[in-house]
Amino acid sequence: MSQKAKIAVVGSINMDLVATVTRSPVPGETISGQHFAMISGGKGANQAVAAARLGAEVTMIGCVGDDLFGVQLTAQLRQEGIDTQYIRTAAGQSTGVALIQVQQEGGNSIVVVAGANGEVTPEQVEEAEAAIRSADVLLLQLEIPLPAVQKAAEIARRHGVRTILNPAPAVPLPEELLQSVDLLTPNETEAAILTTGEARFDGGITDLIGALKRMAGGTDVLITHGELGAFYQIGDTAGHQPAYNVKAVDTTAAGDCFNAGIAVRWGEGAELPQAFQFASKAAALAVTRFGAQTSLPVRTEVERFTGE
Repeated sequence: MSQKAKIAVVGSINMDLVATVTRSPVPGETISGQHFAMISGGKGANQAVAAARLGAEVTMIGCVGDDLFGVQLTAQLRQEGIDTQYIRTAAGQSTGVALIQVQQEGGNSIVVVAGANGEVTPEQVEEAEAAIRSADVLLLQLEIPLPAVQKAAEIARRHGVRTILNPAPAVPLPEELLQSVDLLTPNETEAAILTTGEARFDGGITDLIGALKRMAGGTDVLITHGELGAFYQIGDTAGHQPAYNVKAVDTTAAGDCFNAGIAVRWGEGAELPQAFQFASKAAALAVTRFGAQTSLPVRTEVERFTGE
């Protein structure tokens, strides 16, 4: 392993309430589930834990509620070796929760209630400027208010810190934000929403990358496309990172693991195509396991993984 990467994550912290089902119910229908679990989650926290397990020094910036979930989730992040000094407790707010149904074939459907995640402010992010300034890579997502995301990107740009924006859940974003980060990592649906405002795009993946690149200016773009892998354009160079063929058990947090893998290897000094390959291995391992943070692999597992 190269130098240890320093990663700052600004994002959400949730408790995932997960039920496994043979299929999702239709409106008005009640069905029986097979299994229930409470698992630590939230896109921000997932990326922070994934990065820590992959060998990085990680600082988490976010909000929890003044409830039992908030205490529990913060303690668990500390147990992963993550710096939690910039996690604020929002008085009178519940901690964010995600209600997740995992279908038999491994797909999932998710309802997120933001709770305290909606209390992350630009002012709170400014208080964490030292952590962002000292990072090799900043990781951002969209489960907290957009002004806080924009402030984090602004601070990173000011200090020359590379920033990855995983624009999920997708909403149309100002071009100023898209152009202020270094790498955009949507899936194909999120990329379509960014470029057209709708979850569809009339054209192939190359056209979609081109449209997003035009909006984002000099920002590099990678679009994940499920079993087809990831398609990217770094500067003027296009490429493809194939997905590894594994049996999916639960895809929850696979994208978060993928983004963390990129951040860790990039922060260690690897070129982006190398980082994409490492991240693809990490995400492949994650989908073979149940849950969000419970599925995230450690560094030695990824290094041993051959995809066979």
